[in-house]
Amino acid sequence: MKEERCNVLVIGAGPAGSCAAGIAALAGVKVLLIDRKKEIGEPVRCAEFIPRQLLSELDCKRDFIVQPVKTMKSFLPDNKMIETPGPGLMINRNILDQALAQNAKDAGAVIWTETRALEYDNGCVMAVKEREQVRIKADIIIGADGPHTRAGRWIGSINRNLIPAVQARVHLTEATESTEVYFDKNFFGGYAWLFPKGDTANVGLGIKRWGSPDNIRRSLCYFLQNLKEQNRITGEVTGYNAGWIPAEAPRKIVKGNIILVGDAAGHTHPITGAGVSQAVICGHMAGEHAAEAVKKGDLGLLKEYEEEWIDLYGESQQIAAQRRQLMENNWNDLDKIIKKCWVVFKEYYKN
Repeated sequence: MKEERCNVLVIGAGPAGSCAAGIAALAGVKVLLIDRKKEIGEPVRCAEFIPRQLLSELDCKRDFIVQPVKTMKSFLPDNKMIETPGPGLMINRNILDQALAQNAKDAGAVIWTETRALEYDNGCVMAVKEREQVRIKADIIIGADGPHTRAGRWIGSINRNLIPAVQARVHLTEATESTEVYFDKNFFGGYAWLFPKGDTANVGLGIKRWGSPDNIRRSLCYFLQNLKEQNRITGEVTGYNAGWIPAEAPRKIVKGNIILVGDAAGHTHPITGAGVSQAVICGHMAGEHAAEAVKKGDLGLLKEYEEEWIDLYGESQQIAAQRRQLMENNWNDLDKIIKKCWVVFKEYYKN
């Protein structure tokens, strides 16, 4: 069996993993970044919106940007529409992921694609790389391996509240610079969206109570048909994708020499489902603290990563989890409680 030795092993080359790998490598430690996919960033499982201020955290070419977004339109259960400022960018997520992975490589990280982490045994990660078994010995392991995290299982910290989401790529009848969010009592525990990308759009929904894959697909077809009848989109669907969105309160994400980041750590907003910003920022934090712990030979320093994350995001994450519970418990009265459960309203931020 092949053996590999590194200071920091990062599992998963999404934004969180690549940012962690890049920062750790820049600090001078030996980093191995592995990803199970043949091509990093594919397939895309993302609505592909990022807030404009995230650009300051992204030290890479801007060719992932598709178009600017100026406002967000929220369509409420009582058929009212609220338009609020929402400056951001629609992106090609696959290009962003590949750029961040290239940054990590340029910083000195070694990248293995088509590599799947399987087990954690006596301080080593057992993996398969292109059908060959590999034993990887790492001082620190960063689990950035998505919502169904295997690294999280190793430390007893998994996502227990995952929201299924489906999305279609469609053609718009008219370009727009607004993202659109739709609340409907048929979409239990979530919402539908239309996010523009030039003359096309990502149209999708995430719902809590779905029963079977057919149910969520039917809900998407229902939403697409409504948009077509409103002459917002043409009838042609050019592609589909699906995924899972963590939606829960903060939990433990550090144990021993393993830390979690990104979707693996539940670093997504429990109400909006947004996660790219947290992934990038927390990826930088994870890489920095991992490198410091390696250099000082002190795994106890990894707790500082968890503490920094809680300081930065803990309160907003906890509030959002509470608002989600309120929304789900009172779904039949959504029109009455929506202001307490959606981020554009001041009532959302009041106790």
